[in-house]
Amino acid sequence: MRVHSLHLKQYRNINELTLQCQETLHFFVGANAQGKTNILESLYVLGMGKSHRSRTHKELIQFGKESAQLQAQVVKGTQKMKLSITLTEKGKKVSRNGIEQTKLSHYIGSLPIVLFAPEDLSIVKGSPQVRRRFLDMEIGQVSPAYIHYLTQYNKLVSQRNSLLKQLAQKKSHPSLLTVINEQLISLACEIWFRRFRFLISLQKWAQEIHQAITQQTDELVVKYVPSVKLSVEMKKEELAQVMEAELAKVMDKEIQRGTTLVGPHRDDLNLTVGGIDLHTFGSQGQQRTAALSLKLAEIELIYHETGYYPILLLDDVLSELDDQRKTHLLESIKGRVQTFVTTTSLDGIDPVLLQQSKVYQVKQGIIMELE
Repeated sequence: MRVHSLHLKQYRNINELTLQCQETLHFFVGANAQGKTNILESLYVLGMGKSHRSRTHKELIQFGKESAQLQAQVVKGTQKMKLSITLTEKGKKVSRNGIEQTKLSHYIGSLPIVLFAPEDLSIVKGSPQVRRRFLDMEIGQVSPAYIHYLTQYNKLVSQRNSLLKQLAQKKSHPSLLTVINEQLISLACEIWFRRFRFLISLQKWAQEIHQAITQQTDELVVKYVPSVKLSVEMKKEELAQVMEAELAKVMDKEIQRGTTLVGPHRDDLNLTVGGIDLHTFGSQGQQRTAALSLKLAEIELIYHETGYYPILLLDDVLSELDDQRKTHLLESIKGRVQTFVTTTSLDGIDPVLLQQSKVYQVKQGIIMELE
């Protein structure tokens, strides 16, 4: 997978930009708040259909303008695609080869993306919500059906929470809860089934990569922690039975609190090395290594699921890594994965690697290629 060219217009602080991106490695160098991350974000938006750092697409439109345009020519094996996203105050239009994609689940996967930014350390030390989001974003790239099930599930949880509040006030009938529960259980099982399959592969790759980085025998273990007692060996029918029993057990408590207490939206991941819980007891170095291992594992997982390497976006992470981890990262992707890197300095990067790359200076939204 390669991005052949990128064109932006009225995007954030970038008035207009056209980049030819045939090289494998691209560096964007400049001081903070100059627009480096905007370039990587635009690629992320083209891949995922939304930003990783803004809740609303309106923030992506250049101040004072009515619209923004993002376009990329993508090469996938022998296939060429044109991806286009137009953002306006009223909404966004997502197209592939000139054909508008009315459902995001039909579009995601056109440009597989793996983003690694300093905030990704929160995958290890952050909240369960952060780890669930990590799972959802990555599974969605290799399983479009997952996005559909997850979207429907989240909508249903919201509806169910409203119904629970009504039941607490005696403004609705319990029979409605039975109907919603049936739908909720069905969607939950589809999500669990895909999360379990994904984690089996992620665990395999993350463990191998972690051992290569640390050169130690201590294993990185990534374990799924559901809000109900489940196991990866369970079939969908068994998952449904457990969920149904748990919902019946907590029904009174849910009505009292007005919220759904069990299901995929309450689950978590647990990461350990040598039996040590990294979230609670891991050092900063251990947490960074685990996060890096997970991100590199994503690359391998997407490749083995789709046959194509994703695009890798490294947003100001080189300064967060020591020389050993930085070297392992750059060497592991060299020549295989098209990579876009933002950094405030090129210090500590192999000069030979820089000679084989494209390097750009970024200043106040203006991007200039350096010779």
